[in-house]
Amino acid sequence: MRIEQDIKLDFKDVLIKPKRSDVGSRCDVNLSRTFKTLNSKITIKGVPIIAANLDTTGTFAMCESLSKFEMFTCLHKFYAPNELINFFTKKQSSNYAFYTLGITDKDVEKLKYVSEKASIERICIDAASGYSKYFIDKIAHIRELFPKAIIMAGNVATDEMVQEILINGKADICKIGIGPGSHCITRNVTGVGVPQLSAIIECADVAHGLGGHIVADGGCVTSGDICKAIGACADFVMLGGYLCGCEECEGDWEIGEKGEKTALKVYGMSSKEAMDKHYGGMADYKASEGKCSMVPYKGNVKDVAFQIMGGLRSFCSYVGTDDLKNASKCTTFVIKK
Repeated sequence: MRIEQDIKLDFKDVLIKPKRSDVGSRCDVNLSRTFKTLNSKITIKGVPIIAANLDTTGTFAMCESLSKFEMFTCLHKFYAPNELINFFTKKQSSNYAFYTLGITDKDVEKLKYVSEKASIERICIDAASGYSKYFIDKIAHIRELFPKAIIMAGNVATDEMVQEILINGKADICKIGIGPGSHCITRNVTGVGVPQLSAIIECADVAHGLGGHIVADGGCVTSGDICKAIGACADFVMLGGYLCGCEECEGDWEIGEKGEKTALKVYGMSSKEAMDKHYGGMADYKASEGKCSMVPYKGNVKDVAFQIMGGLRSFCSYVGTDDLKNASKCTTFVIKK
């Protein structure tokens, strides 16, 4: 046993210090980013916001709506192969979609089948914990099958596993976050995790040194948190609970007296609810690491997207840049006492 003495920070622990700015108008701020990926050598361009692969938010409708803002979506794992084939032949929205899979042989066979019928250019390999050798080997295997695809993989929260995922797994983008999600209770159940802001800072430093990239996955409950993640050098920010309740979500809706949607049932993908729905129940050797709640209806995701983009533009204006790519260089965090 050992104890690390250095302070680890979460979004709630800091504010961003404003600086003198020459930005004339927030509307002049450029939010689009262009990244050259480490192993696929492909360029990915867009506003660096990604809808998470929750079965509520990682939907075809979400992707179609967010793509209009050049934002991305990780589709959930539970669409049927033919549904995925039909979607990935629609180039107008699939350009901003990641195909998501787990790490079982069945998951890989499904991906191979879909890719024989449709072009898969972006892949998200998703596991609750990215710390096993099996996980790294599985990423490397998928890289062999898809040498030119952009591969995102995770989740981890420490720098040494970022190196493993990028170097030995040969992924391009590493997902960062153990336990910060709004419907994740991993920290309560297992005691495991790293405060998300510090995890982003430390993991981004390693990833960027290698030429790779990271996505901050979890913990953003306000647009200000998204700005803090970008300021901490996250290349992308993944949103799950933040987008839950939007019209484009799928799932069990609560319906009001006039037939209108009022709330959506939302749960973490490691919860008992998710296991019961998708896997026939919780295995007796596992504990539920997700919670369930009802999230109020939020309307169309376009309104949420406008709020996010408005927050990012104001953030850039406050720190003195008219381009999001320079925001982290201009960011100074102030620790709240």
